[in-house]
Amino acid sequence: MSQFFRAASLARAPGHRNTLLPEQRLGILVFALALLFVGAQSAFAHEFKVGDLEIEHPWSRATPAGAEVAGGYFTVTNKGSAPDRLLSIVSDVSDKAELHEMGVKDGVMTMRPVSAGLEIPAGGKVALKPGAYHLMFMGLKRQPKQGEKFSATLTFEKAGSVTVEFAVEGMGETGGMDDHAN
Repeated sequence: MSQFFRAASLARAPGHRNTLLPEQRLGILVFALALLFVGAQSAFAHEFKVGDLEIEHPWSRATPAGAEVAGGYFTVTNKGSAPDRLLSIVSDVSDKAELHEMGVKDGVMTMRPVSAGLEIPAGGKVALKPGAYHLMFMGLKRQPKQGEKFSATLTFEKAGSVTVEFAVEGMGETGGMDDHAN
């Protein structure tokens, strides 16, 4: 390692004097790399846990001026041996939030509220995504803008409640959910 520091010191401008010892430079380098690693981890960490459930990457789309509704999407994994059920949603961004399902009936796209909740099977995974199960935030109190976050509390039958943060993405984004299945 000392050869590295010698080579690095040869690359300095003439007359520049290095006052750090090689051990100090190594310490600074290790510290800087550790900060980068921790920063990268927290920047990409977007998972929440409650009981046996893991909620991954809650996201929503930015809404245009005047919009009264926004969708909410995420993947929930049940690592337990018993099924659980998403029962309710409350959010700081809207007056009301509901679970909805989209589907096609007789060639027509339909959307309806799911009043009985959404079962998360034991050992299974369910993706809430555009065109399928999703959350509807209705009576928006403000327009979610790209780059912002807003919170919502999800209540499950067995695991209980957990507050998650929805990352607001651009209007045409898919939240990386294209490859996920219900």
